Amino acid sequence: MLKNKAYSSKQDRLAITAVALQDHILRDFELQNLSVADHSKTKVQKRENRSKFLKRNTKATIDTGLKKTTQGPKAEDPEREYVLDPKPPPLTLAQRLGLFEPPPLPLSSDEWGKVKQRSILQGDSMQPCPICKEEFELRPQVLLSCSHVFHRACLQAFEEFTNKKTCPLCRKNQYQTRVIHDGAQLFRTKCATRIQACWRGHVVRKWYRDLRKTLPPTDTKLRRNFFEEKFTEISHRILCSFHTDVEELFAEIDRCLAVNRSVLQQLEEQCGRELTDEDWRKIHMQALHREACECPICLTPLSAASTRRRRGGGQPSRETVLLSCSHTFHHECLLALEEFSWGHSSPFHVCPVCRSCYQKKILKS
Repeated sequence: MLKNKAYSSKQDRLAITAVALQDHILRDFELQNLSVADHSKTKVQKRENRSKFLKRNTKATIDTGLKKTTQGPKAEDPEREYVLDPKPPPLTLAQRLGLFEPPPLPLSSDEWGKVKQRSILQGDSMQPCPICKEEFELRPQVLLSCSHVFHRACLQAFEEFTNKKTCPLCRKNQYQTRVIHDGAQLFRTKCATRIQACWRGHVVRKWYRDLRKTLPPTDTKLRRNFFEEKFTEISHRILCSFHTDVEELFAEIDRCLAVNRSVLQQLEEQCGRELTDEDWRKIHMQALHREACECPICLTPLSAASTRRRRGGGQPSRETVLLSCSHTFHHECLLALEEFSWGHSSPFHVCPVCRSCYQKKILKS
């Protein structure tokens, strides 16, 4: 009897151990939802759960009629990092019996900080995803507890393909996953840098084009081309602004000639009229009130009244001439100025001071 009891207890222990190992293997391959005894029951249960889930989502959409808002950590802050599996998986029977090591406890925030720092030092976010070999850009990104970084969709596809939860690089089992946004931040910075570089290049190119339009180059050939382009542009503008109305052009010329004739007639009337003795007396009084004692041309003193008064050196003083504008000069200085300006286009001489046409009279004692 004792031998039979010992044999039965040993068989029970072996059976429990086998069941525990089988259960652990199934969970390790993520087949823990399946039941060895009844496969059809499990499949039916899965279908029922899926239909309930779809009905619940459809009912929520129909009842509220409002815009759906994302719930969870993403709804609060899209840049917030969070752990996908914050709670450890339940212990299997084999782990409870001590046949296998229990899964590691969830990492604390400090431990996640060290893992992320290790990933930053390795530059994983700056390199393409190891699975799809594409840049992270703005797509969701995950950090594993082994400090490796992947696309979230790529890691999910890899887990479904291998039917295991092992890191694609280091093959670590039962890793923990954390959603990060380092790749998105680096991609935004890179895009901003490219936009700024393109804008600065556009501004510099525009400035250089404007500068080339204003400053001629130093090279002889380029300088010649520059002035040819300028001349062509000016000629084109002149041709575009040219009017072929000959009658209007001749009418404008006639108007200009009429105005010039009227000005010349007024000038001849003003300068051609002979001044009387009374006019000269008034002009002389104006010159005396001005109290001019120097010739404005040579800047030497004018003679007081007489033209024959002797200087200290015995030489005769120079004659003083009075103009119709009441300015006085040395007669010799005025004659020299008239000879100097004789080649000018004006038919009349003008006063060096007030620029008016004049008649002159030599002052006598």
